[in-house]
Amino acid sequence: SAASDVYKRQGWGDFWGRFDGVADSVKFRQERATKQMGTLGSGNHMIETCLDADGVVWLMLHSGSRNIGKELAEHHIGLAQKLPHNQGLVDRDLAVFVSDTPQMAEYRNDLYWAQEYAKYNRAIMMALLKDVIRKEFKKAKPTFEQEISCHHNYVAEERYDGMDLLVTRKGAIRAGSGEYGIIPGSMGTSSYIVKGLGNEKAFNSASHGAGRRMSRNAAKKRFSTKDLEEQTRGVECRKDSGVVDEIPGAYKPIEQVMEHQRDLVEVVAKLKQFICVKG
Repeated sequence: SAASDVYKRQGWGDFWGRFDGVADSVKFRQERATKQMGTLGSGNHMIETCLDADGVVWLMLHSGSRNIGKELAEHHIGLAQKLPHNQGLVDRDLAVFVSDTPQMAEYRNDLYWAQEYAKYNRAIMMALLKDVIRKEFKKAKPTFEQEISCHHNYVAEERYDGMDLLVTRKGAIRAGSGEYGIIPGSMGTSSYIVKGLGNEKAFNSASHGAGRRMSRNAAKKRFSTKDLEEQTRGVECRKDSGVVDEIPGAYKPIEQVMEHQRDLVEVVAKLKQFICVKG
């Protein structure tokens, strides 16, 4: 199967074995986590087929650690908020773990496991998608170039100014010198394949996407399905009320966002989707 091929190719045979080491409060969710492996999810998660300026077809998808990642995060946030040093904060969501403590060690263990789950999840979906393309376009004998894998909303151990740091990228991707990245727009606008410029002042980072200009609730109140149809004209996608909050008008103009980060990345390819699948 596509899933087993990914496991073998990536050499992650002990992945599920390490599930025994995550927080006890989520261990009963293993069956659900297994079933959700290779699934898309909702919100801004998507699968797209796109064209670049040369007419080359690109397959692009966006997903994460699904429900198991959410439950692990909620577990550790709850623990952090109860710690003595996090009492009386101006915002309870500013609760933190202190380095070199058991709580931090447990959090990092579970965090890294969830990040690996997300990487597996995307790899399996891409393998399945490529299988479909091979079967449906058998006569054309499609070939695939190297994949670009790009985390966002994650933590990495990196070194800056002679210090070992934990870098949290929220809504951001790593953009180290020469490293490929993906910066999606929205379900009706362009996306970009980029190469990082290694700007250490920005901690070798760039935006994950266009970024929202309004909340989901605000978008639902402001836009209609008719607006969605108009803004996604030419794209085969859902155009019902269930995805109005993902309308292009709810996001910042991607071209403007790219202009503002010229010192962070260089554009390799500009993509325009013609099919967009939302969960």
